[in-house]
Amino acid sequence: MSDFKLKLILSGLGGVVFSFIFILLTFILPVKEKRDSVIYKPKGKLEIISHSLKNR
Repeated sequence: MSDFKLKLILSGLGGVVFSFIFILLTFILPVKEKRDSVIYKPKGKLEIISHSLKNR
């Protein structure tokens, strides 16, 4: 077998193994759950205007 074919086969197998490891890691590692952010009531007039502009 020529060196080029051997390198091609080995690089293909390496890519498959490398991607297989990352696919397994996505199923093994837990997903971090996002916590609900605390929304506080605006105190002043400026905060009320700012809050209303952000939450259109």
